[in-house]
Amino acid sequence: MVRAPARGALIWLSFTPQSGREQAGRRPALVVSSSTYNSKVGLALVCPITSRVKGYPFEVALPEGGPVQGVVLADQLRSLDWRSREAELIANAPIAVVERVLQLVGALLSSP
Repeated sequence: MVRAPARGALIWLSFTPQSGREQAGRRPALVVSSSTYNSKVGLALVCPITSRVKGYPFEVALPEGGPVQGVVLADQLRSLDWRSREAELIANAPIAVVERVLQLVGALLSSP
């Protein structure tokens, strides 16, 4: 990926190495940080996507029939070097999905 990914982008990205219950391997992710931040810093805040739906409150479902199937794990936010992890753009997520993920991330960060 030559250009920094923008907020709302669905990208392929390597989550390895990982530890414990973190998501691992090359998998799709949703970018939640802005393209300005991503390009200046070289990192991106992303939430991994899994096809294993468990019904947790921090899962946000992607629409059926889209380019990526599964749920965004809003509680597994990570800051990753998108260049060294060879990010590849898949598509853009629906606005409603991005807004819901940002709402859940905000709830995590503002909880007492």
